[in-house]
Amino acid sequence: MKRLTYQKAAVQWTEALPLGNGRIGAMHYGGVERDLFQLNEDTLWSGPPNRDRSYDDRESLRKVRQLIDEQKYGEASDETKNMFGPYAQGYMPLGDLTIHHFQGNDCRGYERMLDIEEAISSVSYTIGQVQFTREAFISYPHQVLVIRLTSSVPKRLTFTVGLDSHLKAETLQDGQALIMRGVCPEYCAPHYYAEDELPFVYGEFGESKAIHFEGRVRASSKDGQITYRHGKLWVQGATEAVLYFAAATSFNGYDQLPGRDFGELAHRNESTLSKAMAISYDQLKEEHIRDYRKLFGRVEFTLGEATEADEELDTDQRLQTCGADDPAMVALLFHFGRYLLIASSREGTQPANLTGIWNEITRAPWTSNYTLNINTEMNYWPAEVTNLSECHRPLLKAAKEIAATGEKMVKERYGLNGWTAHHNSDLWRHAHPVGAERHGDPAWAFWPMAGPWLCRHLWEHYEYTQDQQFLAEEAFPLMKGAALFCLDWLVEDEEGYLITSPSTSPEHHFYTEDGQRGEITKGATMDLQLIGDLFANCLSMTAILGVKEEWVQRVRAAKKRLHPMQTGKFGQLQEWLLDYEDEDAHHRHVSHLYGVYPGNQLTEGPQLDAVRQTLNRRGDAGSGWSVGWKVCLWARLKDGERCKELLRRFFNVVRERSGVFGSNGGVFPNLMGAHPPFQIDGNFGYTAGIAEMLVQSHKGYVELLPALPLAWQSGTLSGIRVRGGFEISLSWERQQASRLDVSCIIDNMFILRSEKAVVVREAGKEDLLVEPVEGYLTFEVRKKYSVSLLFQLNFSKSL
Repeated sequence: MKRLTYQKAAVQWTEALPLGNGRIGAMHYGGVERDLFQLNEDTLWSGPPNRDRSYDDRESLRKVRQLIDEQKYGEASDETKNMFGPYAQGYMPLGDLTIHHFQGNDCRGYERMLDIEEAISSVSYTIGQVQFTREAFISYPHQVLVIRLTSSVPKRLTFTVGLDSHLKAETLQDGQALIMRGVCPEYCAPHYYAEDELPFVYGEFGESKAIHFEGRVRASSKDGQITYRHGKLWVQGATEAVLYFAAATSFNGYDQLPGRDFGELAHRNESTLSKAMAISYDQLKEEHIRDYRKLFGRVEFTLGEATEADEELDTDQRLQTCGADDPAMVALLFHFGRYLLIASSREGTQPANLTGIWNEITRAPWTSNYTLNINTEMNYWPAEVTNLSECHRPLLKAAKEIAATGEKMVKERYGLNGWTAHHNSDLWRHAHPVGAERHGDPAWAFWPMAGPWLCRHLWEHYEYTQDQQFLAEEAFPLMKGAALFCLDWLVEDEEGYLITSPSTSPEHHFYTEDGQRGEITKGATMDLQLIGDLFANCLSMTAILGVKEEWVQRVRAAKKRLHPMQTGKFGQLQEWLLDYEDEDAHHRHVSHLYGVYPGNQLTEGPQLDAVRQTLNRRGDAGSGWSVGWKVCLWARLKDGERCKELLRRFFNVVRERSGVFGSNGGVFPNLMGAHPPFQIDGNFGYTAGIAEMLVQSHKGYVELLPALPLAWQSGTLSGIRVRGGFEISLSWERQQASRLDVSCIIDNMFILRSEKAVVVREAGKEDLLVEPVEGYLTFEVRKKYSVSLLFQLNFSKSL
């Protein structure tokens, strides 16, 4: 089952069903008398950013470091505010496409569905003796939203189509199309910033430096009458009609001013619509499905036999009623995460932001931007492992662009080499600290560690693909630049270790023994883990590429001098260099566990006990993305039962969207992640967590079923990727692996951790019984064939 089904239309946004092709997004409500498609386009942002002044923070940096050494944390925080910069810009909603039917709203047999195997939403119902249907998809090959409407009785379709926007826009018609054109705000303040006289600032059409946009809809019908009048598209007396919507913006690149010519946008949209309408609806649909399934169809996941769950229940009701004990729902939410990644991040598009590509609010929570201290990165945790490497590319490209702006920022502000970025970024690749004029909290506004974290994604992409050209041409310069910044940013403490100063553990505060409340200190554990991770990956990269430059030796020496991790008074992994008291022992961030996941510095030894204690002290409650991170962490600790309990929290259906922040995470009725409010990283964290429970490869070998809950007695997982360039398919029965198929994109060695002998079957070769050597099974897997491993288990009747 890979469908979301409902027996009523969506009333609010968090009930609508998401469609997307990476660039264009739509939320489909499925109303009877009035149907709504709320629209987005991934380059529709406020801005461009205004560089109101230059920044030189070298003196403030010196003062902050001195105040930290003197343990004057309040004064250090106050001085840090002098290093703040402008807030990042915000992601904007495009508009609404509304279909008004002249048939009333009294219907029977209503069904609304999202088929995530085909990326198509549909609605059907009956009024009188006529069945009405609609289906919609957004084509990546043809770059259009397509909506087909039909009636079972000839010529019973009569409706109007309207286009509108919450932005500064107007709606026109030209006899061939209904047109919405407008301009984004030149400035948008975050929802939590009230100091500006005008938090939303617009320019004029054709003059503003902000992004201009156009949306254009056309219709076709074999027997209906189509007209464009009074700002509406009219379809009358049709048996079938198809709507085609295209969108274009004047975005010219992160480092260029947007264009201002509506004529150019009209030309692009008309060209897109003409090409889409030149072929039949059936061909459009077929090409859409084929393109989408090339990605989505790579992975399958099932958990044993289906339960006796009520198939008549709406998806949200079944989720709430049966929860994590319903294998079909566990698998559906896993697949839904992959669906959302494909829908919000395709090659050539912008990366998925805080809400993917779906946003209806002009001043969205946290401006729906790129939050780089966890959320943006979490969006891509499932990309490589669930066989969506192509969908990872938008983030990798954005890292290159952020590095360009970050290099200028680092040189200007700190007088240092290399590049980094801070807490937030946007379409314009904002790299500066945020916080405005001393407005923000240094606990989140000043965090210069985004560069090292983004570099982990570069390294992960190489580890999964083994693409040495990518490593040499794309990853190498970025990882080198980030390492150069870290080398310059590190300072020596009184014991001779290298630490960071100033330093924060994102969004958390501490109390000192004498009662000072602070957030700015030195040597936060996350900083040192990020830098240690980057240094280790740089050394591996340069060894592969044969690079022996001087900076490599500096990295090797600095890595040995990084301050080691420590255990605190509660037996927990220390979050800061000093063992401060947590302001919030149950804080949603677990930043200092980066070295467990997504990093791999903490894989064994007594410090894992400190990690467990940290997680136990933090507790299992949290916002949606926080729970997702904890699932991944407990999976690395091989505690499947704890993972299962955390998964239950995802099956909490949040009905209300009110408020800006809440700790009672889960999903909304449409299964999109509830922070709350909506943040898409919870969905991606869930999918990554399931994968991590079933297969791990971060230690240099593959482990099967490392965190399998007792309830998951049998199942299959196919098409999953592991490091080294391998793709595997796995089956298990009675909680033990029964079959493993391995293939590889290159010739490589496959190393499996196993205590059991296996029968190896290779193409064209005789079966071979292989015994593990010191717990490891090693096979050479060549690109031209795969191998099957049949595990010798007591219950197996085939051996």
